[in-house]
Amino acid sequence: MATPMPQDRNRQTRDASAAPEPSLAERAKALLSRERIGSLATMSQKHQGWPFGSMMPYALDAQGAPIFFISTMAMHTKNLAAEPRASLMVADASAGEDPLGAARVTVMGRVLRAPQDERAALRDLYLARHPTAKDWMDFGDFAFYRMEIVELYYVGGFGVMGWVAAGDYQGHSPG
Repeated sequence: MATPMPQDRNRQTRDASAAPEPSLAERAKALLSRERIGSLATMSQKHQGWPFGSMMPYALDAQGAPIFFISTMAMHTKNLAAEPRASLMVADASAGEDPLGAARVTVMGRVLRAPQDERAALRDLYLARHPTAKDWMDFGDFAFYRMEIVELYYVGGFGVMGWVAAGDYQGHSPG
């Protein structure tokens, strides 16, 4: 057997001591925890069958489900009332000049109005992430909505991508 070259020995040592790569679920949760705004796609009620995208600030509950604070007058809220299936796409804001090489995740699920008895807890959670929302927090036409995650699709750049089951995602804490 040939003796490894010095640079090969260094690589073997470095590889053996390196921490394991995070799973796609861990990467997805870390990205969603780090960012604060995504694009929410709902099903248009005006143009049947067409997606309708909206810029959407969000917070995450303890299981990592996106929490939205939205007005009943907003087009996306009207769309959700008729069809709760939606997706939230979040991209790494630090992507710079190479957005296709950056991490991004699409969260698919059903967006439903959160129960009134959760309002105080969701208020604290949301304001911790979006303090300027305090200016409209008490408007009567705003309510909290939670996305019940069905599945996620994570892309970590070129060659790093895949589907993530909701249970796998929810079982990890943010990286």
